[in-house]
Amino acid sequence: MTPTVTTTQLVARTEVLDVEPESLDLVGIAGARGVLFRRDGFALAGRGEAVRVAPSDAAETLRAIARDGEGPAPIAIGALPFASDGAAGSLLVPADAVVVRDGRAFRVTVAPADALGPDPLVAERRAEQRSPSDFQLHASPDHDSWTAAITGALAAIDGGEVRKVVLARSVVVTADGPLVVTDILRRLVALFPSCTTFSVDGFVGASPELLVRRTGAEVRCQPLAGTVARSGDPDTDARLAAALMASAKDRREHAFVVDAVVHALARVCDDVDAPAEPTVVPLRNVAHLATPIRGRLSGPTAGRPSALALATMLHPTPAVAGTPTDAALRVIERLERESRGRYAGPVGWVDADGDGEWVVGIRSAEIDGNRARLMSGVGVVAGSDPEAELAETQLKLQALLAAIVRP
Repeated sequence: MTPTVTTTQLVARTEVLDVEPESLDLVGIAGARGVLFRRDGFALAGRGEAVRVAPSDAAETLRAIARDGEGPAPIAIGALPFASDGAAGSLLVPADAVVVRDGRAFRVTVAPADALGPDPLVAERRAEQRSPSDFQLHASPDHDSWTAAITGALAAIDGGEVRKVVLARSVVVTADGPLVVTDILRRLVALFPSCTTFSVDGFVGASPELLVRRTGAEVRCQPLAGTVARSGDPDTDARLAAALMASAKDRREHAFVVDAVVHALARVCDDVDAPAEPTVVPLRNVAHLATPIRGRLSGPTAGRPSALALATMLHPTPAVAGTPTDAALRVIERLERESRGRYAGPVGWVDADGDGEWVVGIRSAEIDGNRARLMSGVGVVAGSDPEAELAETQLKLQALLAAIVRP
């Protein structure tokens, strides 16, 4: 791909929408084939494709789009693969999008300068088709093979090859009819309101983990590592959270991630702040150890790395690969039996000013017609128990299964 947009210059036209952002049907605006990136305080819901580019060409392409109107800069969004494997993925600039930020809603259309004005923006109506009623599930690898892989990872740790490695397994859901993407997205928003709901090129999910957010010179990350189940009973959950905070194994696993993120940010930031103690972030059925990390980019504005460049620099963190990174990736290649695809890869957006936000593509599924492929992973460190790690993947898989499987 080249950074050339088209032979006809594209123009981003921006208008302020005179609506309350909360009243917008963002899932309907994105529709089944559009793009969605939604969290508390920010949303992007888009349709169509003004241009699609390789990640390496995104900055030049976005800068080449002229701006007409005040508001958000042109945005490119994408879901990148966990490992390149010769394919670095792509980003697209939506032809028509609604952006919600700072309590205001904007419509951004990107089209050739001589194009007619856009049609009125109407949310996609609920499909008349019903969601499927019959589902078949297939786990890969089977439980015995996967716990054997965990044992192999422990052997690699005992042998000094790695200190931590993250292994994932998949579940394929096959339905008796096409899966309705907008239905799945609405369920994810309802089930996981504190997560970032996304939909890009058939890859959907509700990620709890912020890889990186850049706003001007400010950088924020919030890695997750260390997991415990939740019961729904406040007293029981408080005891479980306290046990997670006190777990030497989980704290060690978490520290690997925090240290790696802080070390990476220190290369491009003047100041990096990471609390000495993690916090516990509760989700619907699990809780994670989390550490909010902040940094301030050094150097002049023009020389600062974009949000996409920061995401590429940070990925893969020990939260999804292990440590040391290269050795952990070799162990993953040896012990995992299938490609992760976009699972655990960066999902997010970057704008023409270099700002943007990327989350880790976990709690996710690849949707293709009547088939969905889900993956779940665990961090293996010294002291990990194969059966306990299997149970953790089952807990994490429940998050997406609850949104997809509705018999």
